[in-house]
Amino acid sequence: MTPQPNPQVGAAVKAADRAHVFHSWSAQELIDPPAIAGAEGAYFWDYDGNRFLDFTSGLVYTNIGYQHPKVVAAIQEQAATMTTFAPAFAVEARSEAARLIAERTPGDLDKIFFTNAGADAVEHATRMARLHTGRPKVLAAYRGYHGGTHQAINLTGDPRRWASDTGTAGVVRFWAPFLYRSRFYAETEQQECERALQHLEDTIVFEGPQTVAAIILETVPGTAGIMIPPPGYLAGVRALCDKYGIVFILDEVMAGFGRTGEWFAADLFDVTPDLLTFAKGVNSGYVPLGGVAISGKIAETFAKRPYPGGLTYSGHPLACAAAVATINVMAEEGIVEHAANLGAQVIEPGLRELAERHPSVGEVRGVGMFWALELVKDRETREPLVPYNATGEANAPMAAFGAAAKKHGLWPFINMNRTHVVPACNITETEAKEGLAALDAALSVADEHTA
Repeated sequence: MTPQPNPQVGAAVKAADRAHVFHSWSAQELIDPPAIAGAEGAYFWDYDGNRFLDFTSGLVYTNIGYQHPKVVAAIQEQAATMTTFAPAFAVEARSEAARLIAERTPGDLDKIFFTNAGADAVEHATRMARLHTGRPKVLAAYRGYHGGTHQAINLTGDPRRWASDTGTAGVVRFWAPFLYRSRFYAETEQQECERALQHLEDTIVFEGPQTVAAIILETVPGTAGIMIPPPGYLAGVRALCDKYGIVFILDEVMAGFGRTGEWFAADLFDVTPDLLTFAKGVNSGYVPLGGVAISGKIAETFAKRPYPGGLTYSGHPLACAAAVATINVMAEEGIVEHAANLGAQVIEPGLRELAERHPSVGEVRGVGMFWALELVKDRETREPLVPYNATGEANAPMAAFGAAAKKHGLWPFINMNRTHVVPACNITETEAKEGLAALDAALSVADEHTA
């Protein structure tokens, strides 16, 4: 679709937003939200006619792009048949969505508890783990993100937690592996893996294994920097959980449904958790939906004992109809395989070529349609381009980089010292190369701030 400029409507939309909408994660008077007129495929546009290639996939959820006609039609058909129904009943769209998800989850994660988003999926997964074990603590990693609700934000290991952290949420933090900025003085992936696992076991032992209900990890951490676990790490965590009777939770809210070139990132590592949280890509964000995939042993805990939790809109028919259509589209169009192939053949080589040319790129890492560039002032010392959690003038180099990307028609995903490359999983090769070219131009601005 060709954007048709209509600045008067855009001004009215923006005025109403500024008068009445309270935006998340923002100081309300310091933001200037763009007014968006439409979106299709991998692109969106504003009311001035500016079109952007979306390298954020919304917020890492439009895995099949915007406005896929089959999913739009499925939502319309469901709305005409049954717009909503309470979660205590068996409804066709809900049952079919659960069946299709369970077919694709690893191992015996065959029971699906539906939520409205990823954060409440994490809330319920941790509740299930505590009730299953009778233990209070949950171990979570620094450099992880699990959502904005009370328990989820307290499990989060980055600055977004700080304002809400009272130290009373029963969370114990540990360092997960990240060789580029190793906390274990490791020089190889094997060393990083072994030392990270030893650190985790030490944490369990010193906390008291009998007090630890669960360990939660993002299979591939998302906003923290898309840090691929080294070979053997997740299997090692699984073994530690088995050794100490701890529930293993994998958070696949971002990594799931094709983002890594597999239906679930757990399949990359041949590991099965006890609980797996999902949202976002399950229906490309067209209608809010999340959930927890539950193993047989956890489900058995609640076979004759009521699970004390639920949501009014759990398994909402419109959301589930969108999930059914999305999963079927992904299977029919080979989107998961496409994400793996395009990532390996176009995105990865393209990003590594950019890294060779731009001194601001310290590291390239990722898989499928899930990539990050670590931006640095100095490659040798690995000094970050801006300080940790920088704001205002201290963040100027990253702000300049983001502005340059937008100037070249690319909407970037920027978090601290990283730009993420997370386009729709069905982006074309031409669109991918267009995005890489825009990124190339924007990195020249970041280079101006290097040593």
